[in-house]
Amino acid sequence: MSKSDPFGFDMSVSSAKKKNPRGRRGMSGASETSVRVCEHEGCTEAGKFRAPRAPDVLDEYLWFCQQHVREYNLKWNFFDGTTEAEINAQASKDKVWERETRAFTDPETRAWARLGIEDPHQVLGGNATQNPGKKRGGSRKLPPTERRAVEILEAEDTWTKADLRKSYKSLIKVLHPDINGGDRSQEEQLQQVVWAWEQIKDSRNFR
Repeated sequence: MSKSDPFGFDMSVSSAKKKNPRGRRGMSGASETSVRVCEHEGCTEAGKFRAPRAPDVLDEYLWFCQQHVREYNLKWNFFDGTTEAEINAQASKDKVWERETRAFTDPETRAWARLGIEDPHQVLGGNATQNPGKKRGGSRKLPPTERRAVEILEAEDTWTKADLRKSYKSLIKVLHPDINGGDRSQEEQLQQVVWAWEQIKDSRNFR
């Protein structure tokens, strides 16, 4: 059993509604405290029911009596004045919950593109074997730094230096902000790729 506030304040929600009834709406949707007159031409009934003013002005309302708000709602058309092209564009957005398709400059998209995959779901189909994963150990004895460099360049230790250089250049095109349209989100990976090529270019283990 709740005790009364020693300071004499009633903080209950029901008490607050009684003190400030503004905006209260009954079960029928009528605004019980509205003092407006129905905005339908020639009607003098109380305007207790609200309706959006227009499809592009949904936060402003017209006020009607019950009969005229029903008539207004029956005629309501959200796409009134919209061209067929605009309707089709809206329908396309609705299919993906208005989430825009990621541009090709998106880092995750570019990562898939390097494997020849436009959609990540394609890894479940014919492209599933395109990325067999990193080979453990390799077929050549290399210093740890050069072994790591080969992995960073997404290469194999059996490649020639020319092949490794091609892989290096292709990664630079994707990662360098001066080439990829100013995207600096992968600068850390870019630094790793540059470091990797520094280990390989003067190495005697690759010809």
